[in-house]
Amino acid sequence: MHTDDRRAADLEELGLTNYEARVYLALIRRDVFTAAEVAREAQVPRQRVYDVLEGLTRRQLALLRPGKVAGYSAVAPETAVHRLMEQQRRSLGRLERLSDELAQELLPTWASGRTHTDPLDYVEVLRDAADISERFARIQSEAERELLSFSRPPWFNPPAENVAGIEASARLHAAGRTVRSLYSSDVLDDAVVLDVVRQFVEVGEEIRIAENLPLKLVIADGSTVLCDMPDPVARAGATTSLVIRHPSLAEALRLAFHAVWDESPTLEEVLKQREQQEALRRVAEEDSLRRLAEQEQEREEQSEPAEDPDRAPSGPADSA
Repeated sequence: MHTDDRRAADLEELGLTNYEARVYLALIRRDVFTAAEVAREAQVPRQRVYDVLEGLTRRQLALLRPGKVAGYSAVAPETAVHRLMEQQRRSLGRLERLSDELAQELLPTWASGRTHTDPLDYVEVLRDAADISERFARIQSEAERELLSFSRPPWFNPPAENVAGIEASARLHAAGRTVRSLYSSDVLDDAVVLDVVRQFVEVGEEIRIAENLPLKLVIADGSTVLCDMPDPVARAGATTSLVIRHPSLAEALRLAFHAVWDESPTLEEVLKQREQQEALRRVAEEDSLRRLAEQEQEREEQSEPAEDPDRAPSGPADSA
């Protein structure tokens, strides 16, 4: 940077305008300047230089030399800088007093504003699938005491990709906390999903199977709820998810969760029941096949021609 430009910038830091700084730097180069001369020296528009010189004179940084043609001189730099610093100190003192007074005046308004809350501040609406997946993972990771969920397709995350859920289940189980999931019976028809469900069981999650679940739901620590709200109007599959931080709502949904939980069988019970049903189905199928075979045999026997009991058997005499 050019020396005069740097000095002008320093003077501006002390409170001068750019034109004032340039005019002062021009004035210190000679004992006296006329207005026209200093305008040329400082490269300031002539129509502006009179206002600039008046301002410097008023701030006691320049002196007016009366005469046939008025002249102007700069006060010594040491004096000028000292006066600028004093002006800054006085200005800072005024700002400090003003800031204290302003803070006191604004405080009551600010305090009263703290008592007002938007009734929906605790509700967050999510529509993007990536945002829903990210928030689902975060809620699971941040759970400290309890994690309850309704799980049914379509999933927030494919179960096989729910690493945060596996980690949260293992962590909460190890700490003696509660982690429970109610799955819709659909999971029993998907071998891949059923394998993932068994992985959750292995790390400590308690699993039960409900015949039907109204929606997907996660309740964390009795205070935060994530639920999907399938859109009845938009395209098929469209959904909106809500994150609601409201302990009272979370507690009401916990009661609903446990009401369904208490009436639902465990995964082992459902699988055993299905095995029994499958065994009964196979027995019934085998019995049905056996009966069909017997009926077919009877029909075949009935279709064979019957012998005439009055007819004598043929022999040599009959043929003579």
